[in-house]
Amino acid sequence: MQLEDHPGDIVRKACAEKNISHSAAAAGLSETEFTNFGQTGQCAKKINFSALTQLTGLNATKLEAVANGWLPSPKDLSGWRELRVITTKQDDLTVNCYLVWDEVQRDAALFDTGVDAQPILELIAAEGLTLRHIFITHSHWDHVEALPEIRAAWPKARVHTGSKNAPVDQRNKNSEIIHLGGLRVTHRETPGHADDGVTYLIGNWQEDAPHVAIVGDTIFAGSMGNGNGQWALAKQKIREQILTLPAETLLCPGHGPLTTVAEEKEHNPFF
Repeated sequence: MQLEDHPGDIVRKACAEKNISHSAAAAGLSETEFTNFGQTGQCAKKINFSALTQLTGLNATKLEAVANGWLPSPKDLSGWRELRVITTKQDDLTVNCYLVWDEVQRDAALFDTGVDAQPILELIAAEGLTLRHIFITHSHWDHVEALPEIRAAWPKARVHTGSKNAPVDQRNKNSEIIHLGGLRVTHRETPGHADDGVTYLIGNWQEDAPHVAIVGDTIFAGSMGNGNGQWALAKQKIREQILTLPAETLLCPGHGPLTTVAEEKEHNPFF
């Protein structure tokens, strides 16, 4: 297991947020050393994290912990028996999507599609499921690349998206609750990384397992998605719509390992 963003990625994102082009001196590094750190997350010299984070606004203690190998705890998904993580790959890119279903009726919902439909369709067939819903966290290509093939296989599955460019019947509706057998799916708008960013909440698990939040690229374990010029909005939505969820809420990002609200509040250098 490794984080989606290494320390260099985190610092590069923080510099982009603050529009800082020269921070090597603050880190106690040469420009070459700092560039290499940004690309690899590795540096032979000791980095002045305190000065660097004063410049970027990151939390020094949390950033140094990530640099020293912090990872979220491994997640035992047995409490969420009808939740599966599907990691699709294309070249060096890996993208998570998620399949959930009602254990009795065998009705399923897919959250994002990743870049490869095959493992998704194989899992649906292996479990004897009927795909009823496809929820899209945001429309960046790597999260919807397999959508045409999946829709071709399951043409009656209803698509849900935050995109205002989508057909009206596919757009998320305010306060809408989708029932999947005993499971309930609601949504919270989390734009920033993408204009149509949405976080989906899944509740009513058997044995009272905590809620699951499918967060797309809004937040990662130990980091966050690129703000793409909307950093303040992205961070505001994370604080208001994700970090206010119960501490034990399982966060399922589009890249990297699963985490929890509690872990991100304690360890994410951006917050």
